[in-house]
Formats: sequence, structure tokens, C-alpha cells
Amino acid sequence: MERKVEVAIIGAGTAGLNAMGQAKRAGKDFVLINGGELGTTCARVGCMPSKALIQVAHDLHRREVFGREGIEGGDTLSVSLPDTLEHVRDMRDILVDRILGHTTDQMGDEFIDGYARFIEPGVLQVGEDTIRAASVVIACGTRPAVPPAWVDFGERILTSDTIFEQEDLPDAIAVVGLGVIGLEIGQALAHLGVSVTGIDMLDTIAGLRDPDACRSAIELMERAFPIWLGHEVELFEDEGRIRVSAGEQAVVVDKVLAAMGRQSNLDWLAIENAGIELDARGVPVFDRNTMRCGDRRVFIAGDISGSDQILHEAADEGRIAGYNAAHTESVAFARKTPLAITFTSPNICTVGASLADLDPDTTAIGEMRLGPVGRALVMGANRGIVRLYADQISGVLLGATLVAERGENLAHLLAWCISENMTALQMLRKPFYHPTMEEALQGALRDLLSMVELAPELLDAPAELEVLR
Repeated sequence: MERKVEVAIIGAGTAGLNAMGQAKRAGKDFVLINGGELGTTCARVGCMPSKALIQVAHDLHRREVFGREGIEGGDTLSVSLPDTLEHVRDMRDILVDRILGHTTDQMGDEFIDGYARFIEPGVLQVGEDTIRAASVVIACGTRPAVPPAWVDFGERILTSDTIFEQEDLPDAIAVVGLGVIGLEIGQALAHLGVSVTGIDMLDTIAGLRDPDACRSAIELMERAFPIWLGHEVELFEDEGRIRVSAGEQAVVVDKVLAAMGRQSNLDWLAIENAGIELDARGVPVFDRNTMRCGDRRVFIAGDISGSDQILHEAADEGRIAGYNAAHTESVAFARKTPLAITFTSPNICTVGASLADLDPDTTAIGEMRLGPVGRALVMGANRGIVRLYADQISGVLLGATLVAERGENLAHLLAWCISENMTALQMLRKPFYHPTMEEALQGALRDLLSMVELAPELLDAPAELEVLR
């Protein structure tokens, strides 16, 4: 059957659903095409099930400070891993059902279940159906990357798509790839009693590009499990288990979690038939502010774009792509301040510009280590660091890296301030309540201010207090 529509959206994840919302708002005739499971990557296998697991792990791990707080019996606490995993799946299912109940469950002919592929520009094949669309939004997402050589190990190789489906957890696991997924799941498993070894080919973790913050993060993550960095990883059979080798180090484990990033689903799409320019990686060349691919009425959004694989970015890209797909003229939209959070304990956060991308000759750096922060000390979490970057002359905040408990909240404050082009001095003139974790920001801002030029009349006055004239 052949069908003509104004907008065809490929993928019913976060980006695709937001694109669909824009098409509906514009009153356009559209179809939403999705192959595979529904419910968004975040709800099914990403953000939400991982956070449910992390919460259980954090609650159990908290017992380690009970003794010094005078709370007895903490050493008798234990965890039933099958029950924990069932709880994680229950939380996952609630969230997935909520998404489906508000989206695809309400759709009729506008939803097509199947995998789409381009057969020519603007024309898609989905099973027996041919869809001719005036505009196409590509939002078909990504899947976990697993080296081909590892496939022979079968179910002993886990990914973020499969780990939450396990009925129990192994005694020993190697986590290969220490980005967000590897660190979050690795630390959670370690806190739940699994023997974890973390490995990465790079010399950094969590994608950190600030050497001081990276050292702090590694030191704190190694309190949960050993970390091996800077070596290629090889797997070998070892009497039914897996020997994982990295450089001169090796460990024998029951399973391996492949957390080396995600690969594009573009290879399922016959993207070469879409009539758009592709870069060296085979990813469509597009305008980040319009999400449009060249001059074609093709738009891209979400993880598939190869940009930040973060839910709020995917949602924004879906809205941008959907709006422009539904309107004749493409509108360029401003993008939000970069914000990334790794939900380990402590949180690892990056905000705004990366230190590696700033000019060292014109950038001031302010720092606060959490040792003397009263609130952190009371919580038993006074390890970590806050690093702020600003223009050396104006004092305008440019970026930050945090390794801190409750860093998720501090990072949001900093992202909002960066979005408003605030200076370190303007931020210091806001109230900081005592005792709170926000005082760590205050300390870093004071350090930063000492390196920024001030107006002569303020040099002898308390800079944090505004002078009334």
C-alpha cells in the first residue's frame, strides 16, 4: 500500500515523540514509524532502570557510615539481588507504561509498527507499505556497541539493554568502558556486593577533560572497584568463565558488561538512498540549530545525530526537527548550555565549556576541594572537587567540572548562571546558606574572583557586597 503524508517520523523514542508533538500542534498529516520495542531508551534500558538500581545500591552502601554515627546493626544488612532486579524492572515497567499510555497507545493509523528504510529521497519502505513524505524526521536512535569478536561469548556479554533483564547478578564482572553507563552500573554493582573490575582504553573516565577533576574522580571511583586505564582489552575463554586482559593485568570473571558507547541505527535505514550528504562516519551532515540535513526536507534528532546522547538534548532536538519539518521555512533555535551528569556517588558533572577547549592564557580557574565543606563533612561525603572556569578579564563564567555529592543540583545552578552570562562576582552576590553543599560553589567562586580583574573602586571594598551609590 502507498501512502502520502506531510511528515514521516522514524523512531518513537524521546526525540521522535517530541517531533510528533510538533507535527500534531501544526495540524500536519503525519506517521510515526517504529521498529522494535516501544517506551524510549531512557525509560526501558537507560536513565530510569539504572537510577532505580543506583538508588538501591546507595541505600545499602550507606550502612558503611552507620557505625561512626552510632547506628548499630548495619553490618547485618544484606540484599536479595533477584528481588532488587525485580524491583528495578517494576520501576521500569511503570515508567514505560506511562509513556505508552500517553503516546502510541492513543494512536491509530498514524502509528506504523516496522523498520523503515529509504528507497529514494522522501520515500520510505516499511514492510509492504510505501510512505511518500514531504518531510522526514530521522530519530531512530542507537544500540549498544559490542565488538564482533565478543559475540561468541554469548549471554556472558551484557549490555545496558540486557543487564536489567538478568534474574540474578554474577559474582564477578568486568565493566569495559568507563563512561557514564560503565561508571554508574559498575559502582552500583560493586556496592551491591559484586566483584567489579573497571577497564577503559583511555586514560580518563566519564569523558573528563580537566586533569585535576579526573584524578579526583578516579581516586573516588577506585574506592568501589579497581580501575585499569590506557590499555586495549582482550577476552579469552577460561573454563567456562572469561579471562579479561588489559596490558599486564588480567582478571577472570563470570560476565563482561560492554559499556563502550552506542552505535548508530543508520545502517538499518539505507541512509545512502536519502539523497543527503554524509560525513566520514556515515552520519548525515546537518545544522545543529535547525537539525536540517542540507537542502533536503530531511531532519535528524536524538542519539542518532551523533551529538550529546542525553535525554533533554534529544527532546530539544526532536522539538526543533519536528517544528521545522512541519513548517516551510526552517527556523534556527538557540541550543542550551551543555550539561552532563554521571549519577555515581559522588556525582561527576560537566557544565558549559570544557577546560580543554578554553584558551589557557585567557581563562581563570577557581577551585574548591570538599574537605572543609561542613555539609559534606556531616554527610560523610567530603571528598571531591569543584572546578570553575571564567574569562580572566570579565569574570564571565564559561564552564565547570564537579566531582561532588549532590553535584547534580550544583551543576544545574551553574548551567543556569552560564546561560545568563553571569560573572563570578554577580554569582557571589547571591546568598549562600550555611551549611549547604552550595557553599562549595561559594568557595570556588571566591578562588576564581581572586584571579579576575576588578574595578579599582572595589579592590578595597568587600567585593561580595554591592556598593550602593
